[in-house]
Amino acid sequence: MVSRSSVKTLKPVAASANADSQPVARTAPAPAASRPQPTHRRYHNLDRSIRAKNAQITNGMSVNASQAAWTDWAKHLAQAPGRQQELAEKAVDNARKLWFGVMGIGEGFAPKKGDNRFRHEGWEAPPFSFWKQNYLAMGDWWEEATKEVRGMRHKSSERVAFQARQILDAFAPSNYPFSNPEVIARTLETSGQNLLAGGRNLTDDLVRELTGEKEPMPEQFRVGETIACTPGEVVYRNELMELIQYTPTTAKVQAEPILIVPAWIMKYYILDLSQHNSLIKYLVDEGFTVFAISWVNPDASLADCGLDDYRKRGVMAALDAVAAIVPDRKVHACGYCLGGTILSISAATMARDGDDRLASVSLLAAQTDFTEAGEVMMFLDESQIAYLEDMMWDQGYLDQDQMAGAFQALRAEDLIWARAINRYLLGEQERPFDISAWNADATRMPYRMHSEYLRGLFLENRLTGGRYAVEGKVIALSDISAPFFVVGTEKDHIAPWKSVYKIRLFNDAEQTFVLTAGGHNSGIVSEPGHARRSFRVGVRCPDELYQDPDSWVQSHEPQEGSWWPVWAEFLRGKGSGQQVPPPPMGNARAGFKPLCKAPGTYVHQA
Repeated sequence: MVSRSSVKTLKPVAASANADSQPVARTAPAPAASRPQPTHRRYHNLDRSIRAKNAQITNGMSVNASQAAWTDWAKHLAQAPGRQQELAEKAVDNARKLWFGVMGIGEGFAPKKGDNRFRHEGWEAPPFSFWKQNYLAMGDWWEEATKEVRGMRHKSSERVAFQARQILDAFAPSNYPFSNPEVIARTLETSGQNLLAGGRNLTDDLVRELTGEKEPMPEQFRVGETIACTPGEVVYRNELMELIQYTPTTAKVQAEPILIVPAWIMKYYILDLSQHNSLIKYLVDEGFTVFAISWVNPDASLADCGLDDYRKRGVMAALDAVAAIVPDRKVHACGYCLGGTILSISAATMARDGDDRLASVSLLAAQTDFTEAGEVMMFLDESQIAYLEDMMWDQGYLDQDQMAGAFQALRAEDLIWARAINRYLLGEQERPFDISAWNADATRMPYRMHSEYLRGLFLENRLTGGRYAVEGKVIALSDISAPFFVVGTEKDHIAPWKSVYKIRLFNDAEQTFVLTAGGHNSGIVSEPGHARRSFRVGVRCPDELYQDPDSWVQSHEPQEGSWWPVWAEFLRGKGSGQQVPPPPMGNARAGFKPLCKAPGTYVHQA
């Protein structure tokens, strides 16, 4: 058996008197365009620089990929006369249904479930009823028209359908003041004050966009004071992360500590929001010793930091620190989103190397297989990734705004157009709440790491394909013997629950699977007492056969409430059951003395 990594090999950043205010110093490398290059690569780098500048204009979206998708669709449709006739008949039927609906003879077209653009009663009166019916009829036809034509690439079909929806969303009659009855009614009621307020909102947003200034966080949500405020200490820091140990609130704690590995795409405190919905505070109050990683917000100096650096200097460095502070105890490891992916890689590597320090592995909305990785996959092919790589090569990282734009596009109807109507036409100020404040506090991602992640996992799916190597040797999820607790969320656009569920195909250890109501974030931040929350839970023993996800849902009834207590019981059951006095904060003798108060310094980096 391979011995555990010695904690003496860690190189924590030295603490100082002002450690809580001074981030780790880093020296940025020269910009890509100015680095000395061999003669034979200068033309190649010239092309990359041009693509990088184009990518900044298109917010990282490849124009070539878009054109290729439409060309693929058009060529196959041109050679399918039967499909053309079908679409022509569909157009005639929709026109008839449209006029019957406008004249009140038939039902016409109804908005899809969740489409709130036409809720106002004014949409039922002419001419608004005609505009509404005409828009819905066009949307219905284009939805049919962009379905896959036999022989075309599936990804082309998805891309064309997505872009058609984007165009239709932009031309919805609800987006314009003279064709939206709700805006007209509000304007009459307020004598135009809504448009004046909307104009001020638009001006403020345009100024911020032009100056690059970030929207300030609402006053009631201050990091370290009202959110991310569970008491604790930073007990270890290196160039990639700070490790926070939380102050116990119970006289006795479970003997086995918990290490939380959040995603580095956002700040860690999605799991430590307000005190009433902080998952970290809940675990501490339940009598657990909790540690959490807070990732650095990388700049160009970390451009060459790869995915394995996040494993070694992130997950494994944190695990070694936890082992030094709470010695001779196994650790419950928990990963959220991308944090769950890197935790799975780390756990498989540990299993391969004979490191048995994990008591359990919990994956919250985290994927290990990427063949059905959700709507984001429609953006990813060789052309798109090369476009992103060139932009990151030039910058050294992927900027948070460039990343946020892609996620907003997935739900443009709600996140772009509905917000614009409320803010600019109705003159309404958004009601601030903690999760929206956190959502605006995004981070950058290093060039090399994000490139490796997109290629090795999303594009090539190496982890479950038996081709993901760590330190020169391929790892396998099947080697992990620790019990799993896996959470999927019903409305997840980023990590669809059926994709999360696929861990069952690649590991035979005991697995508890929870499917909870909500989306990627709201389903995880689902504290006890939260209204309209429910979940399904089931346990698969090692000797049981595989059950497909649809059958699993049918055989597991929903339960009202939060899944958090179920997880707490799982963690207690997979530990020794011992309750012991809380461990000290840090371990100065082993080099892990407290450096500063939680939430640390990295969480404040812009």
